[in-house]
Order: sequence, then structure tokens, then C-alpha cells
Amino acid sequence: QVQVAESGGGLVQAGESLRLSCIASGLTFADYAMAWFRQAPGKEREGISCINRNGRITYYDDSLKDRFIISSEAANNILYLQMNSLKPEDTAMYFCTAAWNKDASMCPPPKVFRNWGQGTQVTVSS
Repeated sequence: QVQVAESGGGLVQAGESLRLSCIASGLTFADYAMAWFRQAPGKEREGISCINRNGRITYYDDSLKDRFIISSEAANNILYLQMNSLKPEDTAMYFCTAAWNKDASMCPPPKVFRNWGQGTQVTVSS
């Protein structure tokens, strides 16, 4: 069974940084693409960034490129999201997800991801 579990969320002040972690099980990063999404109240779930099985990174939201960095520790099945210069509008539930990655040159489109974690809440105060 493919399972992911997020951690690292919390309450921070604007301008601070936070690193989220996701531990995956039932898969290997050699076969799967991993991605971070977020969902704010009243909004659709938004793709942030993906790292595929060859380490290729895609930003689903280009506006976050300067502040959010996805990375992985493949040997330990850990996915990270480094979030810098956090803003109140970054407040959301953050989700880790995984998808079978057939094409090693690409990240899957957001709709392909179907294995979700429980999420970790990030709240940024002004």
C-alpha cells in the first residue's frame, strides 16, 4: 500500500521559514513522482511543486519558485518542502502525494496524483 505522512506544520510569523517533511511507505522514489499541494479554506487544492523519479523538479505554481523548494532524500523515502519568507496567504493545509512516474523526463500533471496524506496545517500570522 502506498502511504504518505506529512509533518512539520505549525504556527509561524510572517517572514519566517518552515520545513515540511513527508515520509512515504509502500513505494520507492525510483518509481514514483512526489509532490506537495496545499488547500486554503474555501479554495481548491493547489499544486505547489513536484519532484520526479529522476530528480526533475516542476513548479505547478510559478509564483512560489522564489520561496518554496522541494527536495527529497530518496534513500530514506523522505520528501521535504522548504518554505521561506512565509506570508499570511500561505496559510493552508499542506499535503504530500505520490504518483507512479512512467516518464522519467517529466513530472505528472496535478490531476494524476491520487495518494494523499492527512495533511499538516501551516498558519502564518502577520
